[in-house]
Amino acid sequence: MKLRRIAAIYTVGLLVLSVACEAGSLPDLARPWEGRSMRATSTHTIGPDGKYDPNGEPDPNSNWDNKNVEPGRTKVLMDVKGPGVITHIWLTFLGPEPHAWAKDGSASHQEMLLRIYWDGRDRPGVEAPVGDFFANCFGRRDEVISTPVIVEDADSYNCFWHMPFRKSARVEIVNQSEKNISLLYYNIDWIKKKSLPRDTPYFYAQYRQEYPAVDGRDYLVLETEGKGHYVGTVLAVRTRSPSWFGEGDEKIYIDGESKASIWGTGTEDYFLSAWGLKRTSTPYFGVPYFDQWGIVGGYTSAYRWHVQDPIVFNKSIRVTFEHYGWISADENPEGKVHSWNERQDDYASVAFWYQTGAPTFAERAPDGPQRKLPNLDIIIPARTFTDAKHHGAGQAAAQNLNDLYPGGHLLYRAPSQEDAWLEIPFEVAKKEPRRVVLQMTRSYDFGKYQAYIDGVKVGPVMDLYGPEPATWEYHLLDFWPEPGTYTLRLECVGKNPASTGYYAGIESVRLRQRRPRVEQYGRDKDRNWRQDPVLYE
Repeated sequence: MKLRRIAAIYTVGLLVLSVACEAGSLPDLARPWEGRSMRATSTHTIGPDGKYDPNGEPDPNSNWDNKNVEPGRTKVLMDVKGPGVITHIWLTFLGPEPHAWAKDGSASHQEMLLRIYWDGRDRPGVEAPVGDFFANCFGRRDEVISTPVIVEDADSYNCFWHMPFRKSARVEIVNQSEKNISLLYYNIDWIKKKSLPRDTPYFYAQYRQEYPAVDGRDYLVLETEGKGHYVGTVLAVRTRSPSWFGEGDEKIYIDGESKASIWGTGTEDYFLSAWGLKRTSTPYFGVPYFDQWGIVGGYTSAYRWHVQDPIVFNKSIRVTFEHYGWISADENPEGKVHSWNERQDDYASVAFWYQTGAPTFAERAPDGPQRKLPNLDIIIPARTFTDAKHHGAGQAAAQNLNDLYPGGHLLYRAPSQEDAWLEIPFEVAKKEPRRVVLQMTRSYDFGKYQAYIDGVKVGPVMDLYGPEPATWEYHLLDFWPEPGTYTLRLECVGKNPASTGYYAGIESVRLRQRRPRVEQYGRDKDRNWRQDPVLYE
């Protein structure tokens, strides 16, 4: 009995050691690893005829190591036989903005669909937009510095998730854009094995979305039957209502239970922050992007890696989030403001988990155009109003700012505060609830401006100073305008002490859509906004 017990302890110890070695902790790097390292790469290779051949030899005389992928095409990055374990994926490619090597721009990483197939199965084990898989949501490129995922300087995409496979692994990217994927470079490192333990789980990741989240139903991140452990969440939320969206709890149901035994205390708490969210990046949790607090149309993306605290299930798991939060009085059925309202924000997510065998999760990623968030705005570009009749002293011109705005903005060069103003007319075709939003530029030589609509002061003074050019939304007014022509006027009222000038930059005036229930309740339909201007926060 004692010998059997010692043997059992020894076997368990070897298993723990094996798992630890696979995880690559520093002490275990000094122990032997089984297998042989391999790589799939975009390195330029040629055949005996000297022409490009994906199965050929690396070409020492060429630096053409990138690939372009045309719209609708699929690029296979790796197709190998097992058993083995993918240990690292590195990607880079041009961003969507125009570039000397892609004058019309390129596909965004939201339009690039990553798929990984295990053992020849018809359904991919990993299916997510490239950006969302690397915690870069909304097509934005943001830096992520975490343990399993690193997007250094927002343009080199790395993941260190270990992905075992028995028979084969195929990694591919589908271009679901109308533009090329330009200058795609990649390296996929893996270890070829003699065998894998019978109970080795597969790595899975699945994207899904709800635009907007459905009333009366918690937002679903993952639901699958089988044995495994949940290891991560990427969540993207675009707000459709004023104020804070994140009061909803995570609710995780284990092994078929009818009431969640893992029940959180708020969305920001699940992502290991407190009292809201802000941009941050840590080994196990982070917020790569958080633009503005409490606005209609605000963007938040967050990640939570359960590396040290995997959520273990033996029969099934269901991961959900309540979509509750604060809301404005004109959206509340009681006409009140409080923290517990079901909100109708736009949600998207990627679930990451390990599971033995194939999952039963039925969700699939929509096509690229369907993943794009619906437009909320009637947009009046400001760059067309540069004539002298639309501004005071100084000059106005359209300026190209591709890094901030694809179409540029209107730059007003006011020499001083005196007689410094801008006017932009806009049309309203239908009486409906809208929010007036200004897409403005901040910079080191910009002034302070007050906004008026038809002579009515709306919103606080806007300080347009910033140490370097950046974009910012200023929300001015919630109203039900009658059809007709209106005039936005911006008057200079001074400058920040740190600013060197009185300039102003504006990309557009936007009439932003409010949720349908605002029109349904109609609380402010007959409000005289000229006498009582309101902005819900």
